[in-house]
Amino acid sequence: MEKRTYFDSFDSHGWPDTEQLARYFLTEAGRRKFFAAGNDSWGLKAHGVDGTDNLQPFKDRIDIDLTILGHPDLGILLCYFKFDKRGNESYYSRGDLNRLREWVMTVHGDKMPVGLYIPFETAWGAVREFIETNGNLPRNIAWVAARDLPEGTFPEP
Repeated sequence: MEKRTYFDSFDSHGWPDTEQLARYFLTEAGRRKFFAAGNDSWGLKAHGVDGTDNLQPFKDRIDIDLTILGHPDLGILLCYFKFDKRGNESYYSRGDLNRLREWVMTVHGDKMPVGLYIPFETAWGAVREFIETNGNLPRNIAWVAARDLPEGTFPEP
């Protein structure tokens, strides 16, 4: 399995030790550093999960992405995407679903629903579990499947 990290100064193969990432979620100074470079999105990838690393992408290989979108006031929106021969699975962190029709603009110009943001500390538990379980969908937070979100949850920019 190939692991990739795109997270602040970690832009490399492999995943950093969880102790290196914890401060970004658990301390005020770390949260400021989250956004200091003018970015609000990061990610962890696992390609070739469950022994499928030698198989063809989008056919037999299993690939997983965990996208991390941050907002200084709202917290973190997590997106878990799993691609394999059966199709795609997409899940989002479940915040206050009553706020799905409220949006916040990302640095890259995308509108994201406020109702999918969760506190930094809560998100950290999910990110840590993702790393510790080699890309499994974390069970320590609530998720909502993309297919269960109402139409218009992600409006065009």
